[in-house]
Amino acid sequence: MEPVSPAPPIALANAPRQNNLRGVMWMLVCGISMSAMHSSIRHVSADLHPFEIAFFRLVFGLIPILPWFIKLGWAPLRTKRLGLMTFRGVLNLVCMLAFFMALAITPLAQVTALGFSAPIFATVLAIFIFGEKVGFQRWSAIAIGFLGALVVIRPGFEAVSLGSALALFAAIIWGVCLVIIKSLGRTESSLTITAYMSLIMAPLSLVPALFVWQMPTGEQFIWLIAIGVFGGTGQMAMAEALRIGETHVVMPIDFSRLIWVSAIAYFAFAEVPGLYTWIGGAMIFAATAFIAWRERALRNAT
Repeated sequence: MEPVSPAPPIALANAPRQNNLRGVMWMLVCGISMSAMHSSIRHVSADLHPFEIAFFRLVFGLIPILPWFIKLGWAPLRTKRLGLMTFRGVLNLVCMLAFFMALAITPLAQVTALGFSAPIFATVLAIFIFGEKVGFQRWSAIAIGFLGALVVIRPGFEAVSLGSALALFAAIIWGVCLVIIKSLGRTESSLTITAYMSLIMAPLSLVPALFVWQMPTGEQFIWLIAIGVFGGTGQMAMAEALRIGETHVVMPIDFSRLIWVSAIAYFAFAEVPGLYTWIGGAMIFAATAFIAWRERALRNAT
């Protein structure tokens, strides 16, 4: 077991050691930070376009990691996997723009519930891209996860909204990013992964932002800084959780986001999540948790 230190474990070592307790704690930090960010995006998007918000989120997202650059210099930017970092950055930008648009026009809890389907899409993509073998049990879990998504959006019972479609699209792309992040975590620190995300995505995000640009007010700047800090903290916490914790242990903790965001949505925006959002979200969560547990069980058996 790795000893617990008072500072975040942003080591630059190549071989991370497993520590599930700290992984769980980092995932809780991620859930709270991301819930606060999503709620802030909903608030600011009443006056600013989501594309502009995405740009500032990436720029100000560097704030949480600046102390580490001051301490370590340029060492966090040393990587032998720049190509994969760049590819992840491009995909993540597409995912972010779609997700921010969904947050602006769709109930927060619904977007969050649909976002939980990303690991399920990651499993399906791994089957077809990497040729991974999946048995009946995991196929059943995948089916339940997709049914959960259908319960949330309820096609045929009501029109599928643009926000729901964008949230699902973002979940598919984020599923790819999750696979890439886990791969990068084997050789790169969470600080390096997070830093390159912002450094690659920020300049690219400026292009769509310029088409909808308007100068933020002083109050809006405060919210944009908060979005960047929450997002940067959450992203680094997730990368660290996946780096030091076992996936089947830390990923189910991410479900706490539905609780946090539902509470914030109720008190801040008077949004009450519907029964189908909770049922579908629980189905997606259960499927994701089982897939993670099953994959771990199979690895231990080999």
